[in-house]
Amino acid sequence: MEPRFTLRRFKPEDLDQVVYTNQASLPENYSDGFFMDLYERFPETFIVAERDGTIAGYIMCRIEGGFPSLGFRPFNTGKKGHIISIAVLPEHRRKGVGRALVNEALRAMSDRYGAKSCYLEVRTSNRSAIDLYRKEGFQIERTVRGYYSDGEDAHIMSLSLDLKG
Repeated sequence: MEPRFTLRRFKPEDLDQVVYTNQASLPENYSDGFFMDLYERFPETFIVAERDGTIAGYIMCRIEGGFPSLGFRPFNTGKKGHIISIAVLPEHRRKGVGRALVNEALRAMSDRYGAKSCYLEVRTSNRSAIDLYRKEGFQIERTVRGYYSDGEDAHIMSLSLDLKG
């Protein structure tokens, strides 16, 4: 069955709908300038899911430099992708939108920016997101106490893009 949404790169004219999606879906909200900065610096990893001309969800990421190569694995991390925010409007959840966004962003991180790994932060209470990330191969690396402004803990989850097929 064909997905009932399409994925494409974010465009500046999508900003209002993306901000709405963010505010309707997540407790963490960002300024217009923050969205636009990520778009300008990492356009290939700012992706929207669209259905019938309306934004159903988005993912925005950045690429971060790793430690310089010192010849041994723990510090030879190279570029890392960082999923900053992903949101899907409630009426579009559990339809494959989030999974498609994650996979498209991971592909762009690796293919377009040369990232070797990816990480993200997720609320420890967000079971559906944690389950999605686990299905995509992410593993919980550690938990950061009081990470979010409301005091909730966050899991730091990571994935090697070398292993992602």
